[in-house]
Amino acid sequence: MPRGKYVSYKGRSRHFTNPEELEEQRRQEEKKLQWRKNKGKDSSSEEEDEPKAHGDSVKNHSSSGTDTDSESESESETEGKTKGVENLIQVENPNRVQKKAKKLSQLNQSLDSAKPDLSRREREQLERQRAYANYQKLHAAGKTEEARADLARLAIVKQQREEAARKREAEKKQKELALQKKTELRQKALGKKS
Repeated sequence: MPRGKYVSYKGRSRHFTNPEELEEQRRQEEKKLQWRKNKGKDSSSEEEDEPKAHGDSVKNHSSSGTDTDSESESESETEGKTKGVENLIQVENPNRVQKKAKKLSQLNQSLDSAKPDLSRREREQLERQRAYANYQKLHAAGKTEEARADLARLAIVKQQREEAARKREAEKKQKELALQKKTELRQKALGKKS
């Protein structure tokens, strides 16, 4: 019968492993290891193989063991990590970066003095913002080409508006004079004196 969480056909039920079964399997593994240790058949090669297969049981076993056992296991682990004659020949690798221990005072100073590393996009964006702020400042002072062109345009518009205002005033005066003459002529025609 299939196990797992996605099987849900009609008539089938899901099957989960019982926690008691898991606990029983763990106890049996511990008993086997204890028996092997008592018999003296436990070799260093078996110890290396078994942590891979039974990680929890070996960890529990090694923590309850003596100090000599933990020392022998740590030695076997270091031997297992080196490949070939690496531990016999020491080679200087110029690309290998070794971490050097720093004092707390040095760390604080370096954190205070170090600027945050920015990505290329962030640097470009900051540069654009600075350039835009500088341009706005120069533009407000009238030192850019656009500002000069804008000011020239504004001067022309002012001049045109002033001329238009003068013309309107002149036309208004002419209309008033024309109206006065018309009223005078009308009153003269009617024979009234003002």
